[in-house]
Amino acid sequence: MLGWLSHHESIEVPCTIDVEHTNESLHAHVDLDGDLEIGPGDEVLVHGEAIDVPFGERRVFHRRATVRRASWFKRQWTRFAAQFELTELYEVSFTSGRKL
Repeated sequence: MLGWLSHHESIEVPCTIDVEHTNESLHAHVDLDGDLEIGPGDEVLVHGEAIDVPFGERRVFHRRATVRRASWFKRQWTRFAAQFELTELYEVSFTSGRKL
């Protein structure tokens, strides 16, 4: 009866992980293979060992990932809550490291 509250679909897909740890960039990007769209509240779990890229290097890994689709209720809640959390992006601080 309340399947729309708790139903979760899980999909396993291959993915590509691009990790860079240099002066120019510090990032980790995950690209899911295929034409899979991620929506609000969906979760992505990348499988495998922890990744450690030494400073000055960029590496690309191929792994599997599980995408867990959000229930209808979680998707609606995520959209609602995101309206209030957006303001966290506006917080900017400039300090010289001195004790204030």
